[in-house]
Amino acid sequence: MKKIFLTFVILAAAFAVNAQEIKWMTLDEAFALQKSDPKPIFMDVFTDWCGPCKELDKRTFHDKVFEAFISANYYAVKFNAEGNSEVTFEGKKYINSGFDDSRKGRNSMHDFIKYLDLPGYPTMITFDKKGKITGRVVGYFNAEKLMAELKKL
Repeated sequence: MKKIFLTFVILAAAFAVNAQEIKWMTLDEAFALQKSDPKPIFMDVFTDWCGPCKELDKRTFHDKVFEAFISANYYAVKFNAEGNSEVTFEGKKYINSGFDDSRKGRNSMHDFIKYLDLPGYPTMITFDKKGKITGRVVGYFNAEKLMAELKKL
């Protein structure tokens, strides 16, 4: 009986930990969700070659307190600044018009990123419940400092 109970407790704890992970989505998916359940958006703009972006993923975005904070307060979006996705913002479609699938490493900057005029990577952008940009945070931050910066926006 004790073994069954202990197994149940361990499984329940494992599910609780996994439930805290950030559920990443596309910007269009987040905008669609805002229509039925308004909530701000947190968007991580990254590139595949960016070292600080990889550190954010490895450290900050896997911090349990940060995961819970983002999950409770935002729709979380990952956006590759050199990717080939299509996004619609304020009624206009944006693509990566210079994307070259045969290129390895750096690629062309996405047209949406050009529109946003970002100073560098990583950049985190917040949108309000209506999809309007409310602020941005540039650079690597640990979980505690990034949460403090987001609370200022």
